[in-house]
Amino acid sequence: MADVTIDIIKNGPLIVKGPVELKDSEGKAYPAQARMALCRCGASTEKPFCDGTHSKIGFQAAERAVPESAEG
Repeated sequence: MADVTIDIIKNGPLIVKGPVELKDSEGKAYPAQARMALCRCGASTEKPFCDGTHSKIGFQAAERAVPESAEG
């Protein structure tokens, strides 16, 4: 079993559990947490963390990843 898991919440955040280090674009680390909810809707005021705004704005996530939309 993996030490780190990432669960996708339907129309909600990514739930990251386990020993993981999260850094911003400048390499600065956020305080370590055993569980993090990461925003997928882009509307959180606590980015990169989820603040529940997805439910207020009616965020609808794609059901599956779309391979042809991947950055490359």
